[in-house]
Amino acid sequence: MIEANRRADAYLRSGNLESAARYYREAIRLAQSVEDAEGIAANAINLSIVYQRLGKLDDARASLAPLFEQSRLSFSADRLAQAALRRSILDLEERHLASSSEWADRAASHCGQRGCAVAAAIHNVKGQLALEAGRLDSAAASAKAALEASRASGDRAEAANALRLLGVIAIRAGDAGGATGYLGEALAIDRELAAPRKIYLDLIGLGRASALRGDRGAARSFYERARVVSEADRDAKGAAEARALSEALGDKLQAGQPARALP
Repeated sequence: MIEANRRADAYLRSGNLESAARYYREAIRLAQSVEDAEGIAANAINLSIVYQRLGKLDDARASLAPLFEQSRLSFSADRLAQAALRRSILDLEERHLASSSEWADRAASHCGQRGCAVAAAIHNVKGQLALEAGRLDSAAASAKAALEASRASGDRAEAANALRLLGVIAIRAGDAGGATGYLGEALAIDRELAAPRKIYLDLIGLGRASALRGDRGAARSFYERARVVSEADRDAKGAAEARALSEALGDKLQAGQPARALP
């Protein structure tokens, strides 16, 4: 199981998602053969992430089923919170907002009053949901709660997510300067963490902020950087989106289009 997990992690880092999924499935099978609840949970959550990146959202949901259906095993509250959060993120991606909110609340319930490893991430998802609903004040409050929680726990990845979310909220509010500050901080962290998908989102956000203040040259430069990052990360969809944004710079509504803060 450890060897299968190691290979899956290596394939994930190299961008070979199909092979990563194959070895995560094998790790789950081996963990199930010895009723290793922690091994099942960890690999099921990782498999869900891989399937999401492959665009296989139904498979991503199905991979989490062992945590919700195998009552004979006892999963930790942290793992149940992670799994519920993954379901919320998957529903958010497909804009099933009511379901996403329910799963986020379920994740928060597993997390409890004393907090858990994904407390900051839960705040970030709730902030994204509020943003989707047009409740900018609530979105900002959740993002700031996420930033505080992530800094307290030392979770730099979630701190970057919170900063990116604050940047997107600032764009929606028409504050290009504030957005640039938040997104610049997020980009610095994501580059240190070597997170290509998040670097892409930061660059897209900085491009939108530049377009908002009327600096088309800077916007085009950020979009071009985002395209290059996506192509290097084998993300054809992201590269196409960056290219389309660059080509659409003449559209005055561009900066106000919906934006994502979470990968």
